[in-house]
Amino acid sequence: MLLGSLLFLAAPIAYAADSPLAPIRIAPERRQLIGLKFAAVVRKDVSDRLETTGNIETDERLQGYVQTRFAGWIEQVFANSTYQYVRRGQPLFTIYSPDLVSTENEYLLAVDARKRVEDSSVADVTADASSLVDSAKQRLSLWGVSPREIARLERERTVRRAVEIDSPMSGYIVERNALPNMYVQLDTRLFTITDLSKVWIYAAVFQDEIAKVHPGDPATVTVDAYPGTNFDGRVDFILPQIDPMTRTAKVRCEFNNPKGRLLPGMFAHVALDLPMGEQTVIPDTAVLRTGTHNVAFIDRGDGYLTPAEVELGSHVGDEFIVLKGLAPGQQIVSSANFLIDSESQLQAAAGAFAPAAPVVGANAAGQSAEPVPQASIAFTSDPNPLVRGHNKVIVTLRDPKGAAISGAKVTVSFYMAAMPAMGMAAMRAQAIADDRGNGIYAANIELLSGGTWSLTIVASKGGRTIATKQMDVSASGSMAM
Repeated sequence: MLLGSLLFLAAPIAYAADSPLAPIRIAPERRQLIGLKFAAVVRKDVSDRLETTGNIETDERLQGYVQTRFAGWIEQVFANSTYQYVRRGQPLFTIYSPDLVSTENEYLLAVDARKRVEDSSVADVTADASSLVDSAKQRLSLWGVSPREIARLERERTVRRAVEIDSPMSGYIVERNALPNMYVQLDTRLFTITDLSKVWIYAAVFQDEIAKVHPGDPATVTVDAYPGTNFDGRVDFILPQIDPMTRTAKVRCEFNNPKGRLLPGMFAHVALDLPMGEQTVIPDTAVLRTGTHNVAFIDRGDGYLTPAEVELGSHVGDEFIVLKGLAPGQQIVSSANFLIDSESQLQAAAGAFAPAAPVVGANAAGQSAEPVPQASIAFTSDPNPLVRGHNKVIVTLRDPKGAAISGAKVTVSFYMAAMPAMGMAAMRAQAIADDRGNGIYAANIELLSGGTWSLTIVASKGGRTIATKQMDVSASGSMAM
């Protein structure tokens, strides 16, 4: 049963905008009981790994169309199936075009004319003949007639009815419209060829992570068709648009595909390695996140812990990047933060901590205030040492010259942290000591457990704190269960 208002449970306390936190001191034996651990704030190179999914698509820069630059009729089709692989210079079809036949005849006539006048003594005649040959040859080239066909004309001196049209690139035919006996105009798209030696993969990245991704970042992809095989690539481009349905952006990654194993339409698992440079980091277990506040507890030595509000950056693996509030090299609590936070709030709410010493400042009228003289505090108890149960505490208050101080308000607070391993909640006992004269103040207090207690004594007079004392004291007797 609870005795009066002396026992308080360390229940969760919701933060308000001005919710106070107090420095606390935890004895070594209590650190062990509550499982307290520490970690260092470090400065190091940080990289994140983002895993997502994507779809394989063709590289638009490696696509091409096959069209003629003259009208005519297709006679034979050699590349006669979709997804057939063709090489650059490989014949695709033959076409009969009256305009092309006429131009080839003109070329042969020009070649014959140049041969007849090549022995002429008139320089202008031979020059004009050569100019006609070059003009006809250039016209054939501009119409897309292959160098192989032009060389055949010069060699055989005959005009074929149908001319072969070669593939302008290597790749797979993904669209085929060329059919025998088909009439072709200048705007007729006969073939679409795609080179799959490189492919694109569009990875879906949520909008809250898109700032981490940059062009050039390494990317790794796996597909179910080849378990255990990784394909390496890089981020090529981030599309400047968010899908309103999924809240993701498309990140285009480029991959070499020399063996053609990555096929358009495949579903892929994508991992992006995101270097983030040198950052200040702490373990994620070292931060108490409340929604409006992020708090870490700094180890000041000798068991003292000071709360610090920190501004966090990205969560990388099992660490947080720290933007403000901590410095590299500091030691912070990395476990049991919730218990430490509860104790800090309880002590702040109860005043069970040593406030900062008064300093010279300004009063409400803006005038310089006098420094407050600091008194000394001596503590003893009856019985001595303290025991579990009833105790009488005695405080002696003296000014800096050793004179007794009367008429002060002396508050005595005992606090014991929660010990989850033993099933114990936090406990607190507080009393205001009576002035017994000659600077002696006494109070009766009930301690509900044996063990180590944190004792805080605060003396004030005239609305000002004149002395504080904080120490650990031991009480004999069994621990509360």
